[in-house]
Amino acid sequence: MLRLDETFHNPVKQLLKENKKVLGAWLQMASPYAAEIFAKAGVDVLMVDMEHAPNDPLTLLEQLRAMGRFDAVPFARAPWNDLVTIKRMLDVGLYGLLIPYVNTKQEAENAVRACKYPPQGMRGIAPSPRAGGFGMNAQNYLAHANDEIVVMTAVETGAAVENLDEILEVDGLDGIFIGPMDLATSMGHFCDPSAPEVQQAIRTIEQKVFASGKFLATVAGSFDKAKDLYDKGYSMVVAFADGGTLGRVAREQVDRFHAAYPDR
Repeated sequence: MLRLDETFHNPVKQLLKENKKVLGAWLQMASPYAAEIFAKAGVDVLMVDMEHAPNDPLTLLEQLRAMGRFDAVPFARAPWNDLVTIKRMLDVGLYGLLIPYVNTKQEAENAVRACKYPPQGMRGIAPSPRAGGFGMNAQNYLAHANDEIVVMTAVETGAAVENLDEILEVDGLDGIFIGPMDLATSMGHFCDPSAPEVQQAIRTIEQKVFASGKFLATVAGSFDKAKDLYDKGYSMVVAFADGGTLGRVAREQVDRFHAAYPDR
């Protein structure tokens, strides 16, 4: 939440404008503890997952409060391209939104309008929620929100790839996020982004987004994979997750225990 008399400024949006690299992580456990740990670790963007995780506006709020004294910037993945849901999420105090399953220019325009106040959009104005500092510094937020909030939409289907040129024409859309698993599955290659047809689609997306002036983001399963993506020109990579990281570390310790004491 903004401090008293603080003006809303999004440091991640500035980094993206400067073509700097941004490290992201998923928050999927609906846990303020996990949010606080990841924020303290220094992750640039913490992406609260409200599409595939058991998050709601209240768990979103508690995670934003937990990361509030650190420099991590709060983003979230919306459950759907829905005006009312997006409005409620933004009023909690998000700095950026990933909107899933956007397949056409019209759907991308709807996503942008949901994130912006009139005249650029349809977001309802309310100075009293947390984003506006509970009314104590509302204009410091309201006057800058349209410029500072990052709006990106996901390319997750073959239809979105086909319509990408038109999607990239949408004013106010800052970036594109490739969802490789959904993209592969929608193209008939269940959970297999390595399929040649899918890899060709990803190359097409990369070529078009890199030439558009918008940033490109995606997900990676490790830092090594994220580094390959950064080196190709991606600006943001969501490289790990709270639950996945905990599970991996726990499994490593269990495996080491059984290797050391096979007979107990």
